[in-house]
Amino acid sequence: MNTITVYRLGRVEYEDGLELMRLFGEARRQGLSSDVLLLLEHPPVLTLGRGAKRENITASDERLAQEGVEIFETNRGGDVTYHGPGQIVGYPLFLLPESRRDVRRYVRDVERSVMQTLSEWGITAGPIPKWPGVWIGEEGDPDARKIAAIGVHISRWFTSHGFALNVNTRMEHFRLIVPCGIREAGVTSMQRERSQAIPVADVEESLARSFCTVFDSERAQPAPLMRTVSIAVVRGHGPEARVLLVRRRPERGGFWQVLTGRVEDAESPAQAAARELEEETGLRMPVEDLAYRHAFAVGQTLPPVLAEEHGFAAHVPPDAQVRLGPEHDAFEWVDVPTALERLPFRGLKETVRRAVAKRSA
Repeated sequence: MNTITVYRLGRVEYEDGLELMRLFGEARRQGLSSDVLLLLEHPPVLTLGRGAKRENITASDERLAQEGVEIFETNRGGDVTYHGPGQIVGYPLFLLPESRRDVRRYVRDVERSVMQTLSEWGITAGPIPKWPGVWIGEEGDPDARKIAAIGVHISRWFTSHGFALNVNTRMEHFRLIVPCGIREAGVTSMQRERSQAIPVADVEESLARSFCTVFDSERAQPAPLMRTVSIAVVRGHGPEARVLLVRRRPERGGFWQVLTGRVEDAESPAQAAARELEEETGLRMPVEDLAYRHAFAVGQTLPPVLAEEHGFAAHVPPDAQVRLGPEHDAFEWVDVPTALERLPFRGLKETVRRAVAKRSA
């Protein structure tokens, strides 16, 4: 019997989600991975499918910046879609067997998996043939409203992208766009339909069961995620704020970063962050939790090795003296724009943004 490994990843930066799809796709094609279902949450982002019309983004660039919403072009089908907190994004990364190599059947099966989950919360939903997605209401119904967007990509019968189910989603953000280019109907969420917040973890479990049932597969448990920390060291505040960047030795990549490290057994993330700070800079001081956790793939290993990283800040006095540890060969104090330009990964940039914002608050 086929198996589906289900990963429940929490927050994933959108760029990191694209990389996860690419790496799992390579691993699946090479026979190094089973089919995979990624269940995750993205920060606020607008994604443009291959058929997207730019005019379906109704908000100005200034408004998007104020709301912290970014724009990405993708290779999936469909028009413009919103992703954000409170929404479960599902990426079924399947190599379809010969018996299931039918694009319409695959889309119907994704829809059916989502509909089965909704039925567990007493929400009756279905397709509307002329529009993609999962809907409440019938075609022609003036109150028809979409509860899940569907946008897939299939290449050599490997599937990517997938669906976005509105659970406790911030519905105001849908006013920034014409969702999927459909002006004649609205959008909704499970929370709105049930008039109460819905436990996201329970919905994820239901989705995992539904996909395994619909796709005639057994569920496989993934290996535990590596636990890591990132620490943005900041001195000063406002326009005078400076961020400590350290350069990894050439054999370790040679790029600039903030401090990072693994959480050891029996350590809390805060303990790991304080330890890494002292080991890599010689500084001994409290660290501040930034309430930022995200998952990503570590390096280019196949199948991917996944980590969950917990962000921290350390605010140091102007005369703080840095003594580099063995993993780095140089350090610089740089302004915030320079730090954001040099850092190679979206999660490290977000750690810096949050650390500087907390310092300025």
